[in-house]
Amino acid sequence: MQRITGGSVRLVERWLPDPLVFCFILTLVVFVAGLLVERETPARMIEHWGDGFWNLLTFAMQMVLILVTGFVLASSAFFKRILAALAGLAKSPGQAIMLVTVVSMCASWINWGFGLVIGALFARQLARRVARVDYRLLIASAYSGFIVWHGGLAGSVPLTVATDGHFMAERIGIIGTGETIFTAFNLVIVLVLLIVMPLINRLMMPPADQTVTVDPKKLAEEEPAPIPSDRTPAQRMDDSLLLAQAVGIMGVVFAAYYFLAQSGTLNLNIVNFMFLFLGIVLHGRPSRFLAAVNEAVKGASGIIVQFPFYAGIMGMMIGSGLATSLSELFVSISSSATLPVFTFLSAGLVNIFVPSGGGQWAVQAPVMVPAALELGAQVPRVAMAVAWGDAWTNLIQPFWALPALAIAGLRARDIMGYCLVLLIITGVLISLGLWLLP
Repeated sequence: MQRITGGSVRLVERWLPDPLVFCFILTLVVFVAGLLVERETPARMIEHWGDGFWNLLTFAMQMVLILVTGFVLASSAFFKRILAALAGLAKSPGQAIMLVTVVSMCASWINWGFGLVIGALFARQLARRVARVDYRLLIASAYSGFIVWHGGLAGSVPLTVATDGHFMAERIGIIGTGETIFTAFNLVIVLVLLIVMPLINRLMMPPADQTVTVDPKKLAEEEPAPIPSDRTPAQRMDDSLLLAQAVGIMGVVFAAYYFLAQSGTLNLNIVNFMFLFLGIVLHGRPSRFLAAVNEAVKGASGIIVQFPFYAGIMGMMIGSGLATSLSELFVSISSSATLPVFTFLSAGLVNIFVPSGGGQWAVQAPVMVPAALELGAQVPRVAMAVAWGDAWTNLIQPFWALPALAIAGLRARDIMGYCLVLLIITGVLISLGLWLLP
């Protein structure tokens, strides 16, 4: 395993460019593919690209907010104490690698943004406490837990098909989460990954002479500055505990009202709302909350710049028909039993070009749902196959690693070699689960 991992790490370090450059390359690949495969003209492909460039602004803002609010919440003193206590459980590098994988997976299953941030912050805590742990593998292990998010409580595909009036409702009706997230096959896949991935990450630990560590002093966090006694009225308002708690409690009360009185469902907007106001409450004072926000925004810079480019790529994929042709290719070789597996594989491939769960479902559902109905396959299983495919290739799509990398102070090529090994192993496990589990 060490030899395989070492080869993978060297390959990625040599060939993987910066995530923005990777995005530029994907743009050109899809542009040329549209010309060669779909016989589109260059003018038409540029038109598809430009028309789609700003189509994900709302979703992009939701993504930025979930990362910022998730960071703010996770960086509060309350959660820092929890992470510090958990970090104390690891007494060796191997235990640290396994522990950060489990914590990240559990947090990602609850909410993907929370999992990304918690995993990276917890990895920093472990790097400060555990000597001789490989920092690259530690961050890669934290990021690897992200793979379970689309099979969890915040999965965009299962939540979409469970929503009244979704765009495929006339064909498949409303599919509750009891038929997707909480089915036996989905929970078993999550459980198997929860057991196997920490072990694989542990086996990938490099030899002692190849271990890359980090000085714990570089990861030390600054303590909040003491509140001076001679403050101006403006500074007193900035540091007002009463003001922050009054507004924060208003948000908490509305969230309770939303779920209890309105029977509201979990979606990105309400998750962002809860994270935002819990962050205000837990940071205590507006000044400390704003300091956490300023730090969090640094991790969202890559998404702000790159999301429009991926929207443009998605515009070319959809407008030219490439996404449909790719999905139809996998459908053409499928049976009722194998359709979920080939749907998973096609979704993993499409996800590299369309890194948006909701956007990917919009692309693939019009092909995969009719195929499932015609072949007699289980529509909920096919929907979850799209969800798992979307999550699977995030392991090698550097776009979603940006927040964790910003927190860790690493580059994408530092961790993607480990993720490539995990991609192969998890791809086999998820495929078998979608195919064989009842």
